[in-house]
Amino acid sequence: MIITLKSKATNSEIKQVVKKIRSLGFIPHISRGVDKTIIGMIGERAERYREVFESMEVVDHISEIEKPYKLASREFHPENTVIKINGVTIGGKEIIIAAGPCAVEKKELLLNIARLVKSSGAKLLRGGAFKPRTSPYTFQGLGEKGLQYLRQAKKETGLLLVSEAMTIEQIKLLQNYVDIIQIGARNVQNYDLLKAAGRCSRTILLKRGMATTINELLLSAEYIMSQGNYRVILCERGIRTFETATRFTLDLNAVPVLKKLTHLPVFVDPSHGVGVREFIPAMAKAAIASGADGLIIEVHPRPEEALSDGPQSLLPESFLRLVNELRLIARAVGRDIG
Repeated sequence: MIITLKSKATNSEIKQVVKKIRSLGFIPHISRGVDKTIIGMIGERAERYREVFESMEVVDHISEIEKPYKLASREFHPENTVIKINGVTIGGKEIIIAAGPCAVEKKELLLNIARLVKSSGAKLLRGGAFKPRTSPYTFQGLGEKGLQYLRQAKKETGLLLVSEAMTIEQIKLLQNYVDIIQIGARNVQNYDLLKAAGRCSRTILLKRGMATTINELLLSAEYIMSQGNYRVILCERGIRTFETATRFTLDLNAVPVLKKLTHLPVFVDPSHGVGVREFIPAMAKAAIASGADGLIIEVHPRPEEALSDGPQSLLPESFLRLVNELRLIARAVGRDIG
């Protein structure tokens, strides 16, 4: 149930509504817009208390949220969510690029890549310290040592850090090192992990699963937001279809659909979505044209030696060329790249 307050509602009046919601055993979720404050009263049979709130002078009107995902819907939050992290704005006019190796391998290699992507225009450094791999015999990541290397790269370059957590314990650990915690495609419906992400203090990058519908992705975001963390970025990274020419099928339909259904920022990961180096630049450009707020691109100076996903990693010179081309696409759609 959405409780929309009158435009001149005072802090005292807002607190009164919040107190009433809590007294009824519900958790209030507050969304402050430019003109009005909306309070979500989420829970089973919340509508039975409709008359209680309609009788309050400060309430303008009450409506039901039709979508199964309540907090992630535009009905609850009509304006785009903008996330600010240490001078970087996600979900605004500027398109944000996260770049780096699939996995953190060696300290000097990571520092070299960080310098390269920073000089090319990236604002985020991506790199996995914990790697969910299909085979148990492939490289699984350096663990906390990898996070230490990432922190050193941030100290030198100023890039924000994004890395993946696969367990609740890893979420607790990553909070000490990174700015954005990624929940990967294989854990998009790991509900205990999602709830733990919702209780942490970091922005969450939630990747769509390879067999996850848009509705299911938004419900996964709802798990995070229901715990009080509204700093969520959605990421399209390809879905599994009958096509075998590429690693996955990058579903760029998802970008405009998500932008209509939700207020959350939307990123696209063409590296995992395509899996073939040759096709990644074209899909990155298409992602910007379709309305994406950011890109995640894998970069490695020696992809033939990479311990993870070498075939989809761009060479540094290719990444620089791509960013320059992306700037033209961004300007054409009225946006910028840093």
